[in-house]
Formats: sequence, C-alpha cells, structure tokens
Amino acid sequence: MRVANRPAPAPKPKGICQLLAGICLLSLLLLPAWSQQSELRTVRGAVLDKAENPVSSAVVYLKNVRTLAVRTYISDRSGEYRFSGLDPNVDYEVHAESESMTSNTRTVSNFDSRKDIVISLKLDKEKKKT
Repeated sequence: MRVANRPAPAPKPKGICQLLAGICLLSLLLLPAWSQQSELRTVRGAVLDKAENPVSSAVVYLKNVRTLAVRTYISDRSGEYRFSGLDPNVDYEVHAESESMTSNTRTVSNFDSRKDIVISLKLDKEKKKT
C-alpha cells in the first residue's frame, strides 16, 4: 500500500499574529481620540443692543483660557455668531464689541457638559478708552 505524500500544513507565521495584535492595540489607543472628536462643542448665540435688537457686524471674541488663543467672528445680519469644534476640556471667555459698545465677558466652563451652548451677548457698556 502506498501512502500519498501530502504536504504538511503551513505553519502560521508569528508575524501575522503579531500584526493582528498590533492592529487591535492601535485601535484601542485611537478610540479615545475618536470619541473626543464626537464630543466637540459649539458656542453660538446673538449679539443684541440695549433694546434687545440684533446687531450685525459686531465682533465676537472667543478666548481659550488655557492657551490664550483668540478667535473672532463677525455677527451676521440677524446678529448671530457661531464657534464650533471647541475642546470640551477647556474654559473659554466670550464677549462682543461694536463701535463704542461692549458686552460683559461670559465664561464657558469645561464643567458644562452641553455640546451646544447658546449665549446672548448684550452690548450695554461703553468701551474703556485707552
């Protein structure tokens, strides 16, 4: 009786197992960064005058309290402004200015868990002259 020579099954390379383990580890490391992106915040609202009418072309300032970086937005025809893509782990300060008037500075705390924060800014103070 003749025994057929069958090739031995190929051993599983260790490299493939290591590669799969590396991919799994990498995906676990990237998961927090991906989930944080989905938690980015938006601060929006309207700039109003003393009579609560919308103010167009007002400059709205948003300051990152950690880095001191400032972003600006010019309010639209209906007085609205919007800052999106904000880090939820940072405090921000927001205020508006138009001509000789300014609003109070409002703080957006990192303890505020809302993703969409609406703040109306009322131009009710004279700007300090320097």
